Order: sequence, then C-alpha cells, then structure tokens
Amino acid sequence: MKFDVYGRLSLEVLHTTRGWEVYRLTDGKHVRADDVIIPADMEAGDIAEYLDDLLHEISRPGDRIVEL
Repeated sequence: MKFDVYGRLSLEVLHTTRGWEVYRLTDGKHVRADDVIIPADMEAGDIAEYLDDLLHEISRPGDRIVEL
C-alpha cells in the first residue's frame, strides 16, 4: 500500500513475514522508515488512521493521508 502523507511525504507499507515494513519513497528510491512502526497485528484497513494518529504533528489544517 502506498500513502500520500499530508502532501509532504510518500510512504509504502508492506506486509512481510516479519510484520509491517514502512518505506519512504523519495526520488524513485525506497528508504526504510525505521521511525515508523506499525504493530504486526494491525489490520490493513486501519493503517491510514494509524499513520494519521502517529504523524498528525506534521499536518496543517485540512491535510489528510490518502491511500494511493
């Protein structure tokens, strides 16, 4: 799953055998985002809301997280 986070950054979230892994997408590269940890038991449909709870401090009024 890919997310546009408040128009400021793009994240890709992958489910692997180790759980959820998060990558920042910059200039066509995937860079592991070790500072964003998603609980392994989280349902895929809840990830956008979880990211909003986790990253809301970088948002501006009216910003949202959009799944791409």
